[in-house]
Amino acid sequence: MIEKIQIVTPVYNEEKNIYSTIKNFFIEYENSDFEISFIISEDGSTDDSINIINELKKTYNIKLLSSPERKNYTDAVLIGLRETNSKIVSFVDSDGQYDPKDLKRLYDSLEPGKIVIGYRYPRVDNIFRLFISGSFKKLYEVLLKIKLNDPSCGYFIAYRKDIDSIINEDVVGLIKEGFWWEFYAWCIKRNLEIVEIPIKHFNRKYDNTVVFKLRKIPGIAFRNISGLFKLKKILKRTN
Repeated sequence: MIEKIQIVTPVYNEEKNIYSTIKNFFIEYENSDFEISFIISEDGSTDDSINIINELKKTYNIKLLSSPERKNYTDAVLIGLRETNSKIVSFVDSDGQYDPKDLKRLYDSLEPGKIVIGYRYPRVDNIFRLFISGSFKKLYEVLLKIKLNDPSCGYFIAYRKDIDSIINEDVVGLIKEGFWWEFYAWCIKRNLEIVEIPIKHFNRKYDNTVVFKLRKIPGIAFRNISGLFKLKKILKRTN
């Protein structure tokens, strides 16, 4: 039986990475038991990303959702996920740091009532990014009592019906630069079993992983930490 899977991908200024990222997935699952398609949630790119995506659309099954203005990562992800309508949905970032082969590995552990997520092993981000993520993870564990190997990794697969209420009702985008921390907390709140699978993690072929300018770090930290405290309160009072 051919399994149809919609993969959501947000894009912001990824002209050097988006072509190979998308093409590699389609090549990997050509003539396989998977029929994949992409929903690309483009977030106000100022480079050539849109033109490249439109070229890819001529060959592959891709739906482009484009915005003339920059929103933020969380909103772009939610717009894409809400547009899905297949029985099974997945997500991958557009920077080429994930292995298409791991989609099959995630799928092999999928069952109704479960969400299967990858954890990057080993994770190849720079030391500064690892420090920021690790510090936030400690706070996440203390406040929410949730322990995951890699709660900022977005490579996941799930049945659409299992996450429907989460993406349409629960998730309110409190952590604008860290959607997955909030999303996985809601998955647990809604009694979904989280299964973690080790996945490959690659360095970006072009450009470095985006790290915010130092002058913006205090504001981002304040927003995300405040969002985490707000999330704790909302989770506590939600049935």
